Amino acid sequence: MEKTGIFYSFRSVKTAQQVKKIMKLLGGDVDTVDVDIATTDDFMKFTNYILAVPTWFDGELPSYWDEFLPSVEDEDLKGKNFALFGGGDQKGYPENFVDGIGLMAEFLEERGGQLVGFTSTEGYNFEESRAQRGEQFVGLALDIENQAALSNERIEKWVESLKKEFK
Repeated sequence: MEKTGIFYSFRSVKTAQQVKKIMKLLGGDVDTVDVDIATTDDFMKFTNYILAVPTWFDGELPSYWDEFLPSVEDEDLKGKNFALFGGGDQKGYPENFVDGIGLMAEFLEERGGQLVGFTSTEGYNFEESRAQRGEQFVGLALDIENQAALSNERIEKWVESLKKEFK
């Protein structure tokens, strides 16, 4: 497997805990990159990516992603594999559960990026999500607020699928 970059905000405590689990399970050559200070060069040097994309407020990307994405909006992402994960609250925000993952997926696909790591929507209870395609999410949806007990198992299954999908 080629080197993998995990991009997330180092200031996010919950996300950092999830990243540690993912790194342990993934093994191999993995770098973490703080999206708060990442450059275009930092982003473009990988073939495999794991992007932590929590959903903020009423279905928005976190400000650090909003600030970073313009720096790579003109880049060609063909040949690059992207696995997305992020938290949402399916009870508090059922009409836009994990929309951040969906917004990021759209951004990456418009630039030729290949999405990997789709997961089932089974076991979730929400109204709408931009991250949903058919009966799947375009990444790993985590709900620490309402389904924390399911997170470890979901992460484990997701990482196993990534090991098969990453180059």
